[in-house]
Amino acid sequence: MNTSQPLISIVVPVYNEDEVLLEFHETVIKVMSELPVYLEIVYINDGSVDNTLKLINDLRNKDKRITLVDLSRNFGKEIALSAGLHKAAGDAVVVIDADLQDPPELIPRLIKEWENGYDVVYAKRTRRGGESFLKKTTAHFFYRLIQRIGKISIPEDTGDFRILSRRAVSALNTFKEQHRFMKGLFAWIGFKQKAVHYQRDARRAGESKWNYWHLWNFALDGITSFTIAPLKISTYIGLITALGAFGYGIYMLIDTLLHGNDVAGYPSLIVIILMLGGTQLVAIGILGEYLGRIFNETKQRPLYFINEYLPSELAAEKQLDNSKQ
Repeated sequence: MNTSQPLISIVVPVYNEDEVLLEFHETVIKVMSELPVYLEIVYINDGSVDNTLKLINDLRNKDKRITLVDLSRNFGKEIALSAGLHKAAGDAVVVIDADLQDPPELIPRLIKEWENGYDVVYAKRTRRGGESFLKKTTAHFFYRLIQRIGKISIPEDTGDFRILSRRAVSALNTFKEQHRFMKGLFAWIGFKQKAVHYQRDARRAGESKWNYWHLWNFALDGITSFTIAPLKISTYIGLITALGAFGYGIYMLIDTLLHGNDVAGYPSLIVIILMLGGTQLVAIGILGEYLGRIFNETKQRPLYFINEYLPSELAAEKQLDNSKQ
């Protein structure tokens, strides 16, 4: 192995991507063959139930630059991505999805900025092809909301597609938390970061695994992982509601002393009770979200289990060298 050329690991979490995997692999190989680098492609099979695992094994039999990380079940994309980062052996690591919405043709630009000294070079979308108006709108407001209520500046209109230096990967690998919002963790580690703009295409084949329920839970993980603002907001709402109720109580007392009370105001009483009850339930729900995450973290379970790990030739060679040192 010529040490003057860097080893680039491309980490690809996959779940039921047999319709597009071969085209993705061919595109990556074509792009990377034009660069003066060594290549490792780390496929993380996240419990696929189609032919994805078989396709990866077939590809690996032909190309020893492929590392296979076959997880014992479906753990979700954030955990699968973390497993890939743990196993990637490269001097720099590219994170990309297999659906070809993020163009592999952009990887040379990411590598160039990494060579210029940036630890994290993330691809920022200027257009989101193949996505519904509702999904674009909710994503737009989510990233701007988390920017306002959180203490970490998370880049807007940015997915997981990026390149990470070895020290950035090493920093990310120190995190042990169960509920992972990787876009936030990428920003949290700091270091030198830069955006590269691109236009995102529609999926070439298959269907997105992210329905609105998954996206909602993903948003909750993002918010609760990086800010306690919802807890503060519920406190403020409770305080305002209590002050309003106290003021209304004084008003009712004065009104009764001046005009008497013939048991009027039943509808307004019901409205106030429902409002207070709803506010309390919302606050309890917010507490429950944080408490549930605390409960999961205190169990300290492993992030994932690996059914099979087959390193690429270069990764195996690097592991052997490290064991001798």
